[in-house]
Amino acid sequence: MDKENTIVINGNRLNFVRGETILDVAMKNNIEIPTLCHLKGTTPTGKCGVCVVQVADKDELVTACSTQAEDGMTILTESSSVVTSRKQTIQKMLSIGNHNCAVRASSKENWTQYQLKVHQEDNSPELCPAWGDCRLQDLAYRYQVTGGGYANVKALYPMEMANPFIIRDFSRCILCGRCVKACNEVQVNNAIEFGYDGEKQKIIARDDKPLKDSDCVFCGECVQACPVGALVPKDSRFERPWEMQKVRSTCSYCGVGCQINFHVKDNRVIKITGPDDAPPNYGRLCVKGRFGFDFIHSKDRLTTPLIKENGKFRDASWDEALDLTARRLSEIKKQHGADSIGVLTSARVTNEDNYAAMKFTRAVLKTNNIDHCARL
Repeated sequence: MDKENTIVINGNRLNFVRGETILDVAMKNNIEIPTLCHLKGTTPTGKCGVCVVQVADKDELVTACSTQAEDGMTILTESSSVVTSRKQTIQKMLSIGNHNCAVRASSKENWTQYQLKVHQEDNSPELCPAWGDCRLQDLAYRYQVTGGGYANVKALYPMEMANPFIIRDFSRCILCGRCVKACNEVQVNNAIEFGYDGEKQKIIARDDKPLKDSDCVFCGECVQACPVGALVPKDSRFERPWEMQKVRSTCSYCGVGCQINFHVKDNRVIKITGPDDAPPNYGRLCVKGRFGFDFIHSKDRLTTPLIKENGKFRDASWDEALDLTARRLSEIKKQHGADSIGVLTSARVTNEDNYAAMKFTRAVLKTNNIDHCARL
């Protein structure tokens, strides 16, 4: 029988299974090690450098997300050298992008001019779209880090707003790689990757095309994975999380039963995300599930049945509309046969509604001519 594998984290002796990383063991035992690049279920890279920890008898700090636990390890997650390293990493990230969050500026810097510059580039007077919902901002507050070099910040690449769902703001990208992992290892779309070298590095679609011209299917998994304001939903760019109520529901677009969170403000759905801890999708959504909700509040939605008479529609009651529909279907079926009738259902109604339509078509109308808009 194999001997028990143990490590010590912050004085706590903990068991682990061979193959687990230091971060895995810490998370399993509710010990927080901050990270920006780690994405559950994907290959760890240690790219961001925030999750460094101190291991006894090692001269250099190691990244917890990519270092496997070894029997007998003694680890400190918040030692002086660890905190110093994290502060330097966070400060560098704040200094190389338009991270105009509420982190206190140095008195020697012209913060107002910097903010005005960022507002001009954003084409908005708002603070960063991820303000209040940004992991980098959270860590900056936690470790009391202020940005620096604001006057020298220059956006190398323009903001991409040409596609209908996602805004790509390269000036706020910290190159953590979470979006690449989400695209390539979670959704397996392989639409984006790291491109270029050195200071000009950026996340690119194939041949550095805009997303609308690439292999991107707009599932939005990259948006949900982004820890900063580099990728945001176009229609809810400056909506703040504390202004919205989160409501759990089930996506009705297909029969998988993906769990979704409606983010609701003033009784309107502002955006949709996938809850990471809920089966069967565990946060993953398709383009319909994540972005296909505008119809809910469309001004063109019918609010009452309509009957066409003399080439024009008039309002009708439900009883009148249903009676007319039943009568006409009966007449057509009697005169031309059941197979002269077809029924087309919608992905925008519930699975139960579609099931009822199928039973009505086959059991009442006596035809198999039923189809669904998802096949069109």
